[in-house]
Amino acid sequence: MNNLLGNLPPVVKNLLIINAVCFIGSLIFTQAPRLFGVFYPDSPFFHIWQPITYMFMHDNQGFAHIFFNMFSLVMFGPIVERVLGSKKFLNYYLICGLGALVLQYGVQAIEVYQITGTVQASDYVNFDMLNDRIYSTKQISQENFNTLASIYGTPLVGASGAIYGLLLAFAVLFPNMELMLIFIPVPIKAKYFIPILIVIEVYLGFSRGGSSIAHLAHVGGALFGFILLKMWGVRRGNYY
Repeated sequence: MNNLLGNLPPVVKNLLIINAVCFIGSLIFTQAPRLFGVFYPDSPFFHIWQPITYMFMHDNQGFAHIFFNMFSLVMFGPIVERVLGSKKFLNYYLICGLGALVLQYGVQAIEVYQITGTVQASDYVNFDMLNDRIYSTKQISQENFNTLASIYGTPLVGASGAIYGLLLAFAVLFPNMELMLIFIPVPIKAKYFIPILIVIEVYLGFSRGGSSIAHLAHVGGALFGFILLKMWGVRRGNYY
Protein backbone atom coordinates (compact mmCIF):
# COMPACT_ATOMS: atom_id res chain seq x y z
CA MET A 1 0.00 0.00 0.00
CA ASN A 2 2.81 2.41 0.90
CA ASN A 3 4.53 1.66 -2.42
CA LEU A 4 1.28 2.29 -4.31
CA LEU A 5 0.62 5.62 -2.59
CA GLY A 6 4.26 6.60 -2.87
CA ASN A 7 4.12 6.25 -6.65
CA LEU A 8 1.08 8.49 -6.98
CA PRO A 9 1.41 12.24 -7.60
CA PRO A 10 0.32 14.40 -4.64
CA VAL A 11 -3.17 15.47 -5.69
CA VAL A 12 -4.29 12.01 -6.82
CA LYS A 13 -2.84 10.49 -3.63
CA ASN A 14 -4.62 12.97 -1.37
CA LEU A 15 -7.92 12.69 -3.25
CA LEU A 16 -7.72 8.92 -2.89
CA ILE A 17 -7.04 9.17 0.85
CA ILE A 18 -9.80 11.74 1.46
CA ASN A 19 -12.39 9.68 -0.42
CA ALA A 20 -11.38 6.53 1.46
CA VAL A 21 -11.56 8.26 4.84
CA CYS A 22 -14.96 9.78 4.01
CA PHE A 23 -16.29 6.41 2.88
CA ILE A 24 -15.15 4.68 6.05
CA GLY A 25 -16.67 7.52 8.05
CA SER A 26 -19.99 7.09 6.24
CA LEU A 27 -20.00 3.40 7.20
CA ILE A 28 -19.64 4.40 10.84
CA PHE A 29 -21.91 7.46 10.75
CA THR A 30 -24.62 6.27 8.39
CA GLN A 31 -26.30 9.70 8.15
CA ALA A 32 -23.13 11.31 6.77
CA PRO A 33 -24.31 11.12 3.12
CA ARG A 34 -27.42 13.13 4.05
CA LEU A 35 -25.32 15.79 5.75
CA PHE A 36 -22.46 15.98 3.26
CA GLY A 37 -24.15 14.83 0.07
CA VAL A 38 -25.75 17.66 -1.91
CA PHE A 39 -29.47 18.42 -2.13
CA TYR A 40 -31.48 20.60 -4.47
CA PRO A 41 -30.97 24.24 -3.33
CA ASP A 42 -34.65 24.67 -2.44
CA SER A 43 -34.59 21.61 -0.18
CA PRO A 44 -34.54 22.16 3.61
CA PHE A 45 -31.75 19.57 3.72
CA PHE A 46 -29.42 21.73 1.61
CA HIS A 47 -26.35 23.25 3.29
CA ILE A 48 -23.81 25.64 1.82
CA TRP A 49 -20.87 23.24 2.13
CA GLN A 50 -22.55 20.41 0.22
CA PRO A 51 -21.53 21.41 -3.36
CA ILE A 52 -17.93 20.64 -2.33
CA THR A 53 -18.34 17.82 0.17
CA TYR A 54 -20.65 15.75 -2.05
CA MET A 55 -17.66 14.94 -4.29
CA PHE A 56 -16.03 13.03 -1.45
CA MET A 57 -19.06 11.04 -0.33
CA HIS A 58 -20.19 7.76 -1.90
CA ASP A 59 -23.04 5.31 -1.58
CA ASN A 60 -22.42 3.54 1.72
CA GLN A 61 -24.72 0.63 0.85
CA GLY A 62 -22.04 -1.06 -1.25
CA PHE A 63 -18.53 -0.77 -2.64
CA ALA A 64 -19.16 -0.61 -6.41
CA HIS A 65 -19.65 3.17 -6.54
CA ILE A 66 -16.45 4.15 -4.76
CA PHE A 67 -14.47 1.31 -6.34
CA PHE A 68 -15.20 2.44 -9.90
CA ASN A 69 -14.44 6.08 -9.12
CA MET A 70 -11.23 5.45 -7.21
CA PHE A 71 -10.04 2.84 -9.70
CA SER A 72 -10.51 5.40 -12.49
CA LEU A 73 -8.77 8.07 -10.41
CA VAL A 74 -5.72 5.84 -9.86
CA MET A 75 -5.63 4.59 -13.47
CA PHE A 76 -6.05 7.90 -15.30
CA GLY A 77 -5.35 10.59 -12.72
CA PRO A 78 -1.55 10.33 -12.34
CA ILE A 79 -0.77 10.76 -16.03
CA VAL A 80 -3.18 13.68 -16.39
CA GLU A 81 -1.84 15.35 -13.22
CA ARG A 82 1.72 15.11 -14.53
CA VAL A 83 0.69 16.81 -17.78
CA LEU A 84 -1.43 19.57 -16.24
CA GLY A 85 0.62 20.06 -13.08
CA SER A 86 -0.75 19.48 -9.59
CA LYS A 87 -2.36 22.88 -9.02
CA LYS A 88 -4.15 22.97 -12.37
CA PHE A 89 -5.16 19.33 -12.00
CA LEU A 90 -6.80 19.99 -8.63
CA ASN A 91 -8.65 23.00 -10.03
CA TYR A 92 -9.74 20.91 -13.01
CA TYR A 93 -11.01 18.08 -10.80
CA LEU A 94 -13.01 20.35 -8.50
CA ILE A 95 -14.47 22.47 -11.32
CA CYS A 96 -15.58 19.32 -13.16
CA GLY A 97 -17.29 18.18 -9.96
CA LEU A 98 -19.06 21.54 -9.67
CA GLY A 99 -19.93 21.46 -13.38
CA ALA A 100 -21.58 18.08 -12.88
CA LEU A 101 -23.73 19.64 -10.18
CA VAL A 102 -24.65 22.62 -12.37
CA LEU A 103 -26.07 20.35 -15.07
CA GLN A 104 -27.80 18.15 -12.51
CA TYR A 105 -29.43 21.20 -10.91
CA GLY A 106 -30.52 22.41 -14.34
CA VAL A 107 -32.22 19.09 -15.12
CA GLN A 108 -33.89 19.00 -11.70
CA ALA A 109 -35.10 22.61 -12.06
CA ILE A 110 -36.73 21.71 -15.38
CA GLU A 111 -38.44 18.70 -13.81
CA VAL A 112 -39.72 20.80 -10.89
CA TYR A 113 -40.93 23.53 -13.27
CA GLN A 114 -42.79 21.02 -15.46
CA ILE A 115 -44.69 19.79 -12.39
CA THR A 116 -45.31 23.01 -10.49
CA GLY A 117 -44.75 25.89 -12.93
CA THR A 118 -41.89 27.15 -10.76
CA VAL A 119 -38.40 25.94 -9.85
CA GLN A 120 -39.33 26.13 -6.17
CA ALA A 121 -41.86 23.53 -5.08
CA SER A 122 -42.27 24.55 -1.44
CA ASP A 123 -46.03 25.01 -2.02
CA TYR A 124 -46.34 21.42 -3.24
CA VAL A 125 -44.26 19.41 -0.79
CA ASN A 126 -43.60 19.69 2.91
CA PHE A 127 -41.21 17.96 5.23
CA ASP A 128 -41.75 16.18 8.51
CA MET A 129 -38.18 16.71 9.74
CA LEU A 130 -38.75 14.71 12.91
CA ASN A 131 -39.82 11.58 11.07
CA ASP A 132 -37.80 12.30 7.91
CA ARG A 133 -40.96 12.16 5.78
CA ILE A 134 -42.03 14.14 2.75
CA TYR A 135 -45.72 14.72 2.03
CA SER A 136 -47.76 16.60 -0.54
CA THR A 137 -49.62 19.82 0.34
CA LYS A 138 -51.43 20.05 -3.01
CA GLN A 139 -53.23 17.54 -5.19
CA ILE A 140 -50.71 16.12 -7.66
CA SER A 141 -50.28 12.71 -9.24
CA GLN A 142 -48.36 10.02 -7.42
CA GLU A 143 -45.75 9.99 -10.17
CA ASN A 144 -45.16 13.73 -9.88
CA PHE A 145 -45.03 13.52 -6.10
CA ASN A 146 -42.44 10.73 -6.32
CA THR A 147 -40.35 12.91 -8.64
CA LEU A 148 -40.49 15.88 -6.26
CA ALA A 149 -39.79 13.67 -3.25
CA SER A 150 -36.73 12.26 -4.99
CA ILE A 151 -35.40 15.69 -5.98
CA TYR A 152 -35.99 17.25 -2.57
CA GLY A 153 -35.24 14.32 -0.32
CA THR A 154 -32.43 12.37 -2.01
CA PRO A 155 -28.83 13.59 -1.82
CA LEU A 156 -26.42 13.43 -4.74
CA VAL A 157 -23.12 11.84 -3.73
CA GLY A 158 -19.98 10.75 -5.47
CA ALA A 159 -16.92 11.83 -7.41
CA SER A 160 -18.34 10.56 -10.70
CA GLY A 161 -18.76 14.01 -12.26
CA ALA A 162 -15.12 14.88 -11.55
CA ILE A 163 -14.04 11.43 -12.72
CA TYR A 164 -15.84 11.82 -16.06
CA GLY A 165 -14.04 15.13 -16.48
CA LEU A 166 -10.81 13.25 -15.82
CA LEU A 167 -11.70 10.60 -18.41
CA LEU A 168 -12.44 13.35 -20.93
CA ALA A 169 -9.04 14.96 -20.27
CA PHE A 170 -7.33 11.61 -20.79
CA ALA A 171 -9.09 11.12 -24.13
CA VAL A 172 -8.07 14.63 -25.26
CA LEU A 173 -4.45 14.29 -24.15
CA PHE A 174 -3.91 10.66 -25.11
CA PRO A 175 -6.43 9.88 -27.86
CA ASN A 176 -4.49 6.97 -29.35
CA MET A 177 -3.66 5.30 -26.05
CA GLU A 178 -5.05 1.76 -26.24
CA LEU A 179 -7.08 0.59 -23.27
CA MET A 180 -7.46 -3.05 -22.28
CA LEU A 181 -10.82 -3.53 -20.57
CA ILE A 182 -12.16 -6.64 -18.88
CA PHE A 183 -15.49 -6.54 -20.72
CA ILE A 184 -13.97 -5.80 -24.17
CA PRO A 185 -11.71 -8.57 -25.55
CA VAL A 186 -9.65 -6.28 -27.84
CA PRO A 187 -7.74 -3.03 -27.19
CA ILE A 188 -9.74 0.15 -27.84
CA LYS A 189 -8.31 3.63 -28.24
CA ALA A 190 -9.24 6.27 -25.68
CA LYS A 191 -10.62 8.58 -28.40
CA TYR A 192 -13.26 5.96 -29.18
CA PHE A 193 -14.03 4.40 -25.81
CA ILE A 194 -14.50 7.52 -23.67
CA PRO A 195 -16.79 9.40 -26.11
CA ILE A 196 -18.89 6.22 -26.40
CA LEU A 197 -19.06 6.09 -22.60
CA ILE A 198 -20.28 9.70 -22.48
CA VAL A 199 -22.88 9.12 -25.21
CA ILE A 200 -24.20 6.15 -23.22
CA GLU A 201 -24.52 8.41 -20.16
CA VAL A 202 -26.51 10.94 -22.23
CA TYR A 203 -28.85 8.18 -23.40
CA LEU A 204 -29.30 6.78 -19.89
CA GLY A 205 -29.84 10.29 -18.52
CA PHE A 206 -32.89 10.80 -20.73
CA SER A 207 -34.27 7.27 -20.39
CA ARG A 208 -33.28 6.34 -16.85
CA GLY A 209 -36.82 5.41 -15.76
CA GLY A 210 -36.33 5.91 -12.03
CA SER A 211 -32.65 5.12 -11.86
CA SER A 212 -30.89 6.43 -8.76
CA ILE A 213 -27.78 7.22 -10.81
CA ALA A 214 -27.37 10.86 -11.89
CA HIS A 215 -26.18 10.09 -15.43
CA LEU A 216 -26.44 13.68 -16.63
CA ALA A 217 -24.23 14.82 -13.76
CA HIS A 218 -21.56 12.57 -15.30
CA VAL A 219 -22.12 14.31 -18.63
CA GLY A 220 -21.85 17.69 -16.89
CA GLY A 221 -18.43 16.78 -15.51
CA ALA A 222 -17.18 15.81 -18.96
CA LEU A 223 -18.73 18.91 -20.56
CA PHE A 224 -17.12 21.31 -18.11
CA GLY A 225 -13.85 19.43 -18.47
CA PHE A 226 -13.92 19.95 -22.23
CA ILE A 227 -14.70 23.66 -21.81
CA LEU A 228 -11.85 24.05 -19.30
CA LEU A 229 -9.30 22.38 -21.55
CA LYS A 230 -10.36 24.68 -24.40
CA MET A 231 -10.18 27.77 -22.18
CA TRP A 232 -6.75 26.80 -20.88
CA GLY A 233 -5.49 25.99 -24.37
CA VAL A 234 -4.49 22.47 -23.36
CA ARG A 235 -3.72 20.42 -26.46
CA ARG A 236 -2.62 16.92 -27.21
CA GLY A 237 0.98 17.83 -28.04
CA ASN A 238 3.32 14.84 -28.04
CA TYR A 239 1.79 13.13 -25.03
CA TYR A 240 0.65 10.02 -26.87
